[in-house]
Amino acid sequence: MGRGDLTNAEWDRLESLLPRGGARGGRWSDHRRVINGVLYRVRTGVQWRDLPERFGPWETVYKRHRRWSADGTWAMLLSRVQAAEDAGGRIDWDISVDSTAVRAHQHAAGARKAPSRAPSKGGGSGDDPGRSGVAETGRPADGGGPIGECLGRSRGGFTTKVHLAADGRCRPLAFVLTPGHYGDGPQLERVLSQISVPRSEVGRPRSRPDHVLADKAYTSRKNRRYLRRRGIRHTIPERLDQQRHRLNRGSRGGRPTGFDSERYKKRNTVERAINRLKGFRAVATRYEKRAYIYLGTVTLAALTIWLRT
Repeated sequence: MGRGDLTNAEWDRLESLLPRGGARGGRWSDHRRVINGVLYRVRTGVQWRDLPERFGPWETVYKRHRRWSADGTWAMLLSRVQAAEDAGGRIDWDISVDSTAVRAHQHAAGARKAPSRAPSKGGGSGDDPGRSGVAETGRPADGGGPIGECLGRSRGGFTTKVHLAADGRCRPLAFVLTPGHYGDGPQLERVLSQISVPRSEVGRPRSRPDHVLADKAYTSRKNRRYLRRRGIRHTIPERLDQQRHRLNRGSRGGRPTGFDSERYKKRNTVERAINRLKGFRAVATRYEKRAYIYLGTVTLAALTIWLRT
């Protein structure tokens, strides 16, 4: 077993969840070896052709990662592991939200624009899934072009932005990809809507946090109304210009927003979750042309964090 490969305990948690049959009724190559190959690439950021021979043909490893990114297998594994943690009471539902910009490598540019078509029943085929300007966990959609691949120009250059929600133990619960020039605040509702942890018994998946913490980028009235409508308590500081505007309106400006400075200190959990994600070099720098494959890379990195925390 190489450094960074799945341990026996980690493999035991995943083995029963993996697909049994291969493409068109064939047999899959050894799942554990292939997953270790994908993990090696996600951890080191090497080109697929440079994978060590112990992982088998690089084409097999790449195609498995591409297929499972498209059909939601990585997202399913992450969801099942989160469900097991929640059943054991090991998820802290004080959720922190933030984003991070990821610099795109020059090899990430140049994806051809695919013709628009209706998504397949399974959420996209293994070879040509749909694409979207805002990619959600395990849900590819139609679109195309640079915006469609979640690439945009920002101060950092050619970038993709990862918006994520992390639990109180610094583990990514849900995430969304957008082009790098997209703002943080408008994505709060989208990120929180991605939280869906299945119950161990009968019941709907849990999707509502106990508390949400976020910085001033998320302090819009729309976001606060959304959180109040869902009955989610939140700690979000108010910007100075909003305070002045409220005071200038007098009694019509309404009451000041509640803010717990002590509880707000816990927001560092999302910063630490981002640091953990960016410890994987293929996450810290985007090499993939297609957004759904990069989303699969981020999902696998998050799955690894959950397995090893």
